[in-house]
Amino acid sequence: MDEVVVEVEKTKREWEEAYEKTIGHIISIQQYGKSRRGDGGEEKFSLQRLNGLAQDGLSLLNSLQFNLDLLAPQLPSDDQVQSTQSLLETWKNQYHSLRVNLRSANLQAKDNMRKAAQEERELLLGGGTESTVLRRKRQANAGVTSDAESITESLRRSRQLMVQEVERSTNTLVAFDESTGVLKKAESEYKGHRSLLSRTRNLLSTMQRQDVIDRIILIVGFSLFVFAVVYVVSKRIGILKLQRMATAAIKAQLAGKAAKGVGDDVMPLGQQFDGNTVPTVNIPLQQRMHDEL
Repeated sequence: MDEVVVEVEKTKREWEEAYEKTIGHIISIQQYGKSRRGDGGEEKFSLQRLNGLAQDGLSLLNSLQFNLDLLAPQLPSDDQVQSTQSLLETWKNQYHSLRVNLRSANLQAKDNMRKAAQEERELLLGGGTESTVLRRKRQANAGVTSDAESITESLRRSRQLMVQEVERSTNTLVAFDESTGVLKKAESEYKGHRSLLSRTRNLLSTMQRQDVIDRIILIVGFSLFVFAVVYVVSKRIGILKLQRMATAAIKAQLAGKAAKGVGDDVMPLGQQFDGNTVPTVNIPLQQRMHDEL
């Protein structure tokens, strides 16, 4: 069963109980003072006490009516909502009728008390044993009534203090609940920031490692580049030296052969082309050696 329906049923039961008790208190107020005129009996409660009980009942009925008014729109079906609202209207009419009956009962009680006082006055003025007994009983009842009223007033004050203490405790519990909610929210936010800080720390560590790796790669690459440049330059300088030395040697050899050839121009043709002699090949001086690099 739905929790709202259960709460509505509970409110209905409490209304019926409070309504019956309030009607009983109003009837007691209406009949107050009649027992004195009949058999001389004593009233169980004073008129002030009965009015206090009736007012408490009316306050409880008013609070139950307000509670039902809050619960009615929360019912699961429209039929239940309509029936509860019609019941609420009935409760309002009954509550208004109780207040009217309470005023009428107080007027009736005052009238009964006035009539009882008049009868007692006539009886006291009449004299005799009955008047003496009645006078003593009135004095005793006056003392008991005064004590009962003082005790009742003390109990009412104690009850009021207890109600205030309960309300204060309820407010404290509500404040505790709100503080607990705020603390839980702060804890969840702290956990979120903590996870964000952890991820940020991990990212910073990764970036630092990547920065170190990049620096190592740059240093190694630059070193290889420098070594390559030095190697190429050294090789280039060595080849140029060899080229110049070879060129100088060839020029010197060619110059020597040219001088020798001038002195031997009158040699016979057969001597020049002897079978054991290698013919001389003139290499142009302008031909250059190309660098393989």
